[in-house]
Amino acid sequence: MQCRLFFRTTGLTAILVFAVGLSALAQNQNPVHFSGTISDFTPAHDAKGNPSGPWELHGDWRLDLNGDSGTANFSAALTMEDSDYWLLINPNPPANPDAPATRNPHAHHITMQSAQVSWDPSGCPTASYKPATITGFVVTGMASVTGNGGFPPFAPQGQLSPLTVCITGGTQVQFSNITLVFGTPASGHFGSQPINGTVRKR
Repeated sequence: MQCRLFFRTTGLTAILVFAVGLSALAQNQNPVHFSGTISDFTPAHDAKGNPSGPWELHGDWRLDLNGDSGTANFSAALTMEDSDYWLLINPNPPANPDAPATRNPHAHHITMQSAQVSWDPSGCPTASYKPATITGFVVTGMASVTGNGGFPPFAPQGQLSPLTVCITGGTQVQFSNITLVFGTPASGHFGSQPINGTVRKR
């Protein structure tokens, strides 16, 4: 009985510590900086079931909480290229799978300014995590996405796309994971599934 009471008390203490930490971040007058890496794959097939990937996604990101304004700025620099699995499932495989151009490598720069911050992470896509993350915050806004330094094919006039950024964590590391979820038109390129990465430092 005493053992169960100890663990319940310890768990409650951990949750209270997280809550105090989040409250301090929310009330901070000075900018708070986060950064890390993205490393993930897009889906192998598009919404119609046609092979469209998976694309490999790798890069760095940065997020700045703007003091107690309730807003944040986000940026990321990502590289994309077709994966080995794409070569296997492609119904029209390239003549030379070893040629660098076969992978269609390209770069994206993503920026989102004065996005809204919410300290309720309950809507974040953490259900697939084992163990699941239990604390964090959400940033939502409209993002600009470039392709190789210009307008990408999915936004030829520089159209903005909805973007949801979740930064979550667990009992040992308060902020450990990041997910990006795009809306249209960028979701037509990246997919509408969560894109996963890690928080490297705060």
